[in-house]
Amino acid sequence: MPRKAAGLTALQVRTAKPGRYGDGNGLYLLVRSKEARFWLFRYTPAGGKMREMGLGRAGSGDDCVSLADAREKAAGLHGLVRAGVDPLAQREADAAAGKAAAQDAAVKAISFKDASARYIAAHEPSWANPKHRQQWTNTLATYADPHFGDVPVSGVGTAHVLAALEPIWTAKPETASRVRGRVEAVLDYAKARGWREGENPAAWKGHLSMTLPARAKVAAVEHHPALPWQQVGAFLTALRSRASIAARALEFGILTAARSGEVMGARWGEIDLAERVWTVPAARMKAGREHRVPLSGAALAVLDGMAKLRRTDSPDGFVFPGAAPGKGLSVMALDMAVRRMNKTDKPDALPPWRGAGGRAVVPHGFRSTFRDWAAETTAYPNEVVEMALAHAVGDKVEAAYRRGDLFDKRRRLMDEWAGFCERSRKVQGDNVAVLRAG
Repeated sequence: MPRKAAGLTALQVRTAKPGRYGDGNGLYLLVRSKEARFWLFRYTPAGGKMREMGLGRAGSGDDCVSLADAREKAAGLHGLVRAGVDPLAQREADAAAGKAAAQDAAVKAISFKDASARYIAAHEPSWANPKHRQQWTNTLATYADPHFGDVPVSGVGTAHVLAALEPIWTAKPETASRVRGRVEAVLDYAKARGWREGENPAAWKGHLSMTLPARAKVAAVEHHPALPWQQVGAFLTALRSRASIAARALEFGILTAARSGEVMGARWGEIDLAERVWTVPAARMKAGREHRVPLSGAALAVLDGMAKLRRTDSPDGFVFPGAAPGKGLSVMALDMAVRRMNKTDKPDALPPWRGAGGRAVVPHGFRSTFRDWAAETTAYPNEVVEMALAHAVGDKVEAAYRRGDLFDKRRRLMDEWAGFCERSRKVQGDNVAVLRAG
């Protein structure tokens, strides 16, 4: 039983045996052992049960509370109780408020640059093309960060977004559109994480559309430079004279109208030589759906050449391996293959292989070359061509595709494309060389 409070002395605080000793105003000394001595404040809140509140270790050390200090604390707490305040409840409320303030400060410390880095890290695993991370990083670092990269993501507003977009909206419409979309995505991500509130200042519909002109009215869409389809045979002749794995990968991409990332990531386990089909898994497709590619004789010939260089029997082995064991070609391999073909000794000369406006062609542009050839020289329906390019089509066509009839049409289309490429190619002697990566 607690002893009647009679006032403690400093000596008693130091020497009292185990027990509980009252000092008045609800202050008690709790002794558990010679080394374990603590101050307690006992009180009964209005309409409640008796509670105890620790005031610290008793003693005179640096980490201890002296008798005088304990009495001062108890007196203050006693006053709170008389005023109808529960000291423990008040302390818990203060702690919660402090935690909330700390969290608020932490949120305010998250800049737009921090948020964009976290967004990229969170979404990178879902991107089929390994170049997407660098494209996202470079775009935001170049156009957004100079204006509001260091601004707390909670404070990014319309003025910040316009400061980044207005200087490039008419000069670089496609780039500006990508910047806007990526800023919008980062800000949506930040809101979902609880780092900001309110409407998205980078949203187009009903917001920026009221301030900026539609991209279609600013300038024509910037397409990848594409080689005119009439020249694809000559290009393939020049390409086949180059003894590199990157050149064979580019040739395979042209013959299948596939994206560069799909070609460079191709594994032997995806190839069915007997059925003449290449099945690209959903994880590597831009649309996130599995895509079957019919293989023409010319495409099979490329695979036959690569099979002779196959380094492993594993189905996970790359069809177009890179220089490092177990690795595929670098993300820039196909771009560099085209650049090498466009090298010229004359500094001011136009590139030998160029598209509209004299711009040097790029690997992705050959998909446009294929589309133009199909539109201008064949009678295949547009949806067949679009599905050959792995573009989204309507629900009815998608259902037909799953039944297999469009696949057969696409096979005929790709065979005709390969036949055209071969017929239009200048006849040259065989070029025999040892293939090398790059």
